[in-house]
Amino acid sequence: MIASIILQSAALSLGYSERLLKDIAPETAAQMPQVDGKAIQANHPTFIFGHLSLYPSRIVVDLGGDATPIQPTDAYQTHFSPQATCQDDPNGNVYPTLDEVTSRYFAAMKLAIAAIEAAEDSAFAVENPNERMRAKFATKGSMHNFYLGGHVMIHMGQLSTWRRVMGLGPA
Repeated sequence: MIASIILQSAALSLGYSERLLKDIAPETAAQMPQVDGKAIQANHPTFIFGHLSLYPSRIVVDLGGDATPIQPTDAYQTHFSPQATCQDDPNGNVYPTLDEVTSRYFAAMKLAIAAIEAAEDSAFAVENPNERMRAKFATKGSMHNFYLGGHVMIHMGQLSTWRRVMGLGPA
């Protein structure tokens, strides 16, 4: 029952992520948008998908699964952690390609979704082991729901804005 609540939000997030990728040219995916010749400090698609690819492995591990195939590399942790600042990378010297980060993101999300599907309701009622996040999300279930739903949608909102400033319009 609890899994179905989380999965509905995750499915919506995944579908929106796929739609927002439409028409994004790989060569512009790591660029800051510009207005009147000035770069706007905004998260670009490469940063967004790299950042979001970090979280599904936490869900898999939390629910007792093997996250080895989707475990973020040290470079991903450095470039895409919550403490990292998105950098303008028009020449592709800082970040991996859009194809790489989106492949990692979608693979990670699918494995996390499978872990949610396989979990018993009792797994979601456990106190959140992440002390820093516990004040916001008291249980594993509420935290996983955020990671697969609200967190993704926060960043998809950023991507939607990036698209519009880049002249791509809504997806």
